[in-house]
This record gives sequence, structure tokens and C-alpha cells, in this order.
Amino acid sequence: MQPGFFDLDSRYEQLDKLGDPLPTLSALVDWEGFRSLLSRIRQKERKSGSGRKPYDEVLMFKILCLQSFYGLGDDQTEYQIRDRYSFCRFLGLSPEDKVPDAKTIWVFREALKEADLIDELFAALDRQIRSAGYRPRKGQIVDASLIAAPRQRNSREENAKIRQGETPESWKDNPAKLRQKDVDARWTKKNGENYYGYKNHVGIDNQYKLIRHFEVTSASVHDSQMFPYLVDEANTSKDVWADSAYRSRRTEAWLKEAGYRSHIHTKGQSGKPLSDTQQRANKKRSTVRVRVEHVFASHKPMVGDIVRTVGYARARVKLGMINIAYNIKRWSTLKQALA
Repeated sequence: MQPGFFDLDSRYEQLDKLGDPLPTLSALVDWEGFRSLLSRIRQKERKSGSGRKPYDEVLMFKILCLQSFYGLGDDQTEYQIRDRYSFCRFLGLSPEDKVPDAKTIWVFREALKEADLIDELFAALDRQIRSAGYRPRKGQIVDASLIAAPRQRNSREENAKIRQGETPESWKDNPAKLRQKDVDARWTKKNGENYYGYKNHVGIDNQYKLIRHFEVTSASVHDSQMFPYLVDEANTSKDVWADSAYRSRRTEAWLKEAGYRSHIHTKGQSGKPLSDTQQRANKKRSTVRVRVEHVFASHKPMVGDIVRTVGYARARVKLGMINIAYNIKRWSTLKQALA
């Protein structure tokens, strides 16, 4: 028996009773506000009017957000849209509508990369959030999270070439192999452990725990190098918190010159441990700085243990979408708390 309109409406009512969060997220954001940016992807003139028309760009952007909310790969995203009524409702699709397949999702994300839109999309969402009354307040916290990438099985000679910005000769004649090689990810060591991949650097405001700025780098880039790019001039307070990795004379001088109050952790040195006073000061700073750890904990279900992309540009789009998805969910939580 063919399900009717009222059957579908009844099913949606049951989803609401069970606590489906997606209608709230869908209503919260002005999705049409992204259209002017996303339309750049479609500016390339089609060679003919034949063939299947591309899916609506706002629909595809919502799919990438949905994918980030739940930490799904492209194949799983296609499957879940086909399988879940809640996903279809969020996207404005009826059960009879065509669903973009995994390849189409991949192609759209590639188009975002080629158009270099991720920063502008993040900024457009931030403007919506600020317009809703959530302006950055009570200071800011800066930190970075390591994101693993698939480890490369390269020879020493190949790695040496990559570090010099060159392509190993044996790869040039093998395009299929070259496409699978990530020449941008790097190794780093933290707490005695080796990591390979990228870093997601973020700056959040202390009051709302919303990400106000982000940068993506290879894992080898020191946290302190991104510090000036993450500090938000629009924050109502001049207080800045960060862990000891950001502590240096150069950083302290920059903060002082710019009129900020530094709450960066003091770090001990070999043969010169921290005094009791310094330890107490660090402990006090930690009560605020720990708020950024909640952000990275929320990222974990979205990105998982590894970013399965190849190259910096794709990793930046992937992590940029994770940051966008986090801000949407955080905005929703803040609004519900006020209600």
C-alpha cells in the first residue's frame, strides 16, 4: 500500500516526539544566505542543456553539514539520506525525490575546494551568529588539535624530496599512485608520541565557546605560529588564554603591544621547575582554558580519529566543515538554553 501525505506527516510528528534535533538546526540557520557564495560553483558555463541538471547548491551544502554533524563518509551519507526520514526532512526532500549519490557529494566538496569558499562560508555563518546576539565576549581562548592522516609508506629518499617541495621521480610516471600520496601532511611529536597529519587551530570566545577563527596547517607547524591569526579583535574583553606551547617572549610582546592581557600558561624549563606561585597561577588559568577542550571533544564524533583526505586543500575543506557544523550545533544549544 502506497503511504500517503498524512502517513508521512504522522511519521514526522513521531520523530519530533522522539527528539529529532535536525528541524531545530534547519530552522535556526538562514541557508539561503549562503546561496550567493555557493553560486560561484555554478558559474562555469555548461556546454549544452542536455544531461542531468546539477543538484541545488544549497541542498548540497546542507548535505555536507549533515555529513559533518554525524561524522559520515560519502557512501554512508548517501545511504543514510535514502534510509532516514529525518535526513530527508532536513534537506527538504520527499521519499520520492532523487538523492545525490556518493560521487556527486565528493564532486561538490571538490568544487568547494577549487572555488576556495570554505573561509567565506565560515565567515558568513559567523555573521549570522553575531547578528543573532552572540557576539564574542569575556575574552578568548586559543588552542590546536592534532588530526591524524593516513600514514604514507615512503622511502627515505622520497620523503627527502617531499620535504624539499619536489615530486619523487618514480611517482611522475604513475599518476594513480601520485593521486593517493599526501605530500602536505607532516610528522610531529607530542608528549613523546609521534603523530602524522594536520592541525586544526581555533580561537573561541570565553562566554559562548563559539569558534571565531580557525586555521589548518600540517602537524609540524608550531602552535604559536598561528596565534596572531586566531585572536579576535572584536571580542569585548582583552583577556587571552592559551597553554604553554604559545608562551614566548615574541608572543608576550605582541599581546602587550596590541593591548591584550596575557593568561598564557608558564612553562617549566630543564633544571628549573615552576615555583608554587607559578603552579597556582597556571591552575587558575586552566579553569578558563579548559573550555576549549570541550570544543575539541565535540569535534571527535564528527571527524573521528583520522581525516581520510589527500592533501592540504582537501583537509582544510573537511576541517572547515567540521568547524562550521560545530558552530551550528553550539548556536542551537545556546539558543535552547536561553529559551
